[in-house]
Amino acid sequence: MKLELLLLGILGIRPSTGYVLKKFFDENGRFLRPNTQMSQVYRALAKMTEQGWVRYEVDPRPGPQDAKTYYVTPEGMTVFLDWLTGPYIPAPTIMEPDFRSRISFAGFMSEEQLLKLLDVELAARYEQVARFRDRDRTLEHTSAFPFDQELATAIGNRLHEFGGAEADRYIEQLERLRADLLNGRVRSGGEPPALHSVR
Repeated sequence: MKLELLLLGILGIRPSTGYVLKKFFDENGRFLRPNTQMSQVYRALAKMTEQGWVRYEVDPRPGPQDAKTYYVTPEGMTVFLDWLTGPYIPAPTIMEPDFRSRISFAGFMSEEQLLKLLDVELAARYEQVARFRDRDRTLEHTSAFPFDQELATAIGNRLHEFGGAEADRYIEQLERLRADLLNGRVRSGGEPPALHSVR
């Protein structure tokens, strides 16, 4: 996942300093891009400033360095939205950074765009389950080295069960999110929208 795209999304929500952006990746954003270094954030901000995607204002501070508050430019927002709402190609495994990042910035999408993203992800996961759920997972031992085939098969089957259960839960959650979007439950915290009488 490109750091620049995540920074554009975060700055599109709220202008921030490099320090605040790094803190975001250490806390709330750690699942979007773990182990983001301060030097990476500042390098990306410098590059994005050169490209005209962000601008900054200097905030004088006591001490050796002033703070810079970064803002997304219209060009930067166009780059971000082109990625966010552009073609999505699902990764081989579930909840990869590209999907997680896109869905994390759902506030920049229409509900129709979000439904399209969910539909693409769900179609890929349905196909994946159909293709791999009942495949032959046998590893035939043909070398001269000692190998406990029974243990390896038992552990392999258990791992396959774990992975299948995780995939099923993931699909179920996406299906529920999709259904809740369609019937208006997402915005109301899972409850059906209130009906207001007209007087």
